[in-house]
Formats: sequence, C-alpha cells, structure tokens
Amino acid sequence: MALATPQSLTTSVLAAQTVEAVKVYGKGQAEACALNGISIGFAKGQFSAIMGPSGSGKSTLLHCLAGLDRLTSGKAYIGGTDLSNLDDRQLTLLRRDSIGFVFQAFNLVPTLTAKENILLPLLLASRSGDPAWIDHIVSTVGLAHRLSHRPDELSGGQQQRVAVARALASRPEVIFADEPTGNLDSRSGTQLLSFLRTAVDQLGQTIIMVTHDPVAASHADRAIFLNDGQVVDEIAQPTPRLVLDRMNDFGK
Repeated sequence: MALATPQSLTTSVLAAQTVEAVKVYGKGQAEACALNGISIGFAKGQFSAIMGPSGSGKSTLLHCLAGLDRLTSGKAYIGGTDLSNLDDRQLTLLRRDSIGFVFQAFNLVPTLTAKENILLPLLLASRSGDPAWIDHIVSTVGLAHRLSHRPDELSGGQQQRVAVARALASRPEVIFADEPTGNLDSRSGTQLLSFLRTAVDQLGQTIIMVTHDPVAASHADRAIFLNDGQVVDEIAQPTPRLVLDRMNDFGK
C-alpha cells in the first residue's frame, strides 16, 4: 500500500511531516534505534492514528514531531517550519503557539479551575483568545456546567475533556494525543474520541494520535503502523477488525 509521504503530498496541505527521520538513544553497546529513516506526512484537517507493538517507535515519532525530542538526523516539520533550525526558546514558542497536547496523564494544574486550565496556554502567551471560539469548544466537549471546578472535583473523563479543550483553545496547527484514553473507562474513552472526531470534522483541527487500541484507531481517518522504527503499513478508514488483524500480524 502506498504511504502518504512528503513526496506524495504537497507542503501546502501538510500540518506535520518527517523526512528520513532517525532517532538513536544511547551509545556503543547500549545504542538503540527508535526511528529508522521515517518519511511520512500528515495532512491538514485529518485525524491520524499511529500504532505498533511496544518499542516500535510510535511515541518517539510523536515526540519528535511535536518538538519534545530532537531527531538524531533527518527533518521534522510543523507546517513549513523545520524544527531542526529552532533553538530551545524558539521550540518552546512554537509548541505554545502552534501545537496542542493531549496526554494520558491529563497534565492539568490542580490549583486552577477547569476554565483557568483551558485558558492557561493563552494566558502564558499574553493572549485573550477568541471568546466565541472558546465558548464553542466548551459547549462541544460538554463542560459549560463544570468550568468553576478544580481537577480533583472532576471525573477522569471530565479532566481529559478539559485537556482537549485546552489543546483546542489557541487554534493550533496540529494536536498531538499520546494514548489519550489510557486512563479512562470505556464510556469516557468513547466520549473523548467522539470529541476528537468532532474537532476534526466540525472545527477543522488536525490530530495525530498514538494508541494501542483498535477501537480508538477506528475513529481516525487513517491508521499508520510502525515496527522496528519504520512505517510498515497504513489503513485508510480503519475499522477495529482491520486494525486488530494487522496488529495480530506483528506477533507472528
């Protein structure tokens, strides 16, 4: 199956991409290659799931695309910006202004209310944001009646919805989600995935999600499979059965 590489997609429609991305950890006998020359593009307005067995490189790929880790060689881009050309301060500003994050651990500030957590990236950037947009996000994720509550007064599903709203608040170019349903029960996880799907379909966002769950992946437009630090397959419009069958192949 042909993969959606930077060579097959024009830069104008790509929210993120890697070109010959290599990431090596350690040296000598302890050296481990997490990414082995990955070239792949992620289109704007698309929901992509990255999958693979443990140690396949999926979280490393996400972190390098998001500027949380630097490649050993090759290139990673957010839009047309080459992350390798940015110093630490510039990377921090890029992550603040152009990237949203949703991670398994929620990462909310416990002393702030839900509303304050949602607005935190904007406050740190000394920006007020678009009130109508923020109200729309809050309504979309069903948090209007919980905005004055602190994280310890919210369920796990509600906390993760706050994290999604926070990621959306600044209208980033791309949202990265690393196992976002990992700490949620099945009902809350399904609700969260529906919110992410809505963010793509109705709000025009771009989401790149790492998951091990075939049901979670079925909410995406495409599922990309990694093994041994390389892209080995891709499924368009994945279903749980198609994803599960492909994942089972890794154990053979």
